[in-house]
Amino acid sequence: MVQAKHGFKLRALGNEFILVGESIEQINFNKMLTMNDTAAYLWRQVTEAENYPSFDAQYLADKLCQEYEVSKEQALADSEATMQSWIDAGIVEP
Repeated sequence: MVQAKHGFKLRALGNEFILVGESIEQINFNKMLTMNDTAAYLWRQVTEAENYPSFDAQYLADKLCQEYEVSKEQALADSEATMQSWIDAGIVEP
């Protein structure tokens, strides 16, 4: 289980989204995290809920299956990859 860190805002940039730090502590000019529409949808699911609940790849997969026509297996694989990229980027924490 992980939890999204506070202090980031999702911004639309053309057909993609970028995640921007709201304060100097979150800014790393060496990295910019871009998200496609699906990843942005998942980010909103975990950050628009009250108190940023803890989540895992299965939670994200369930959200994907609710929103898109995708198999459970594909949704889980995509969710695991998305969650790992968020961990690598340091925008979620255990």
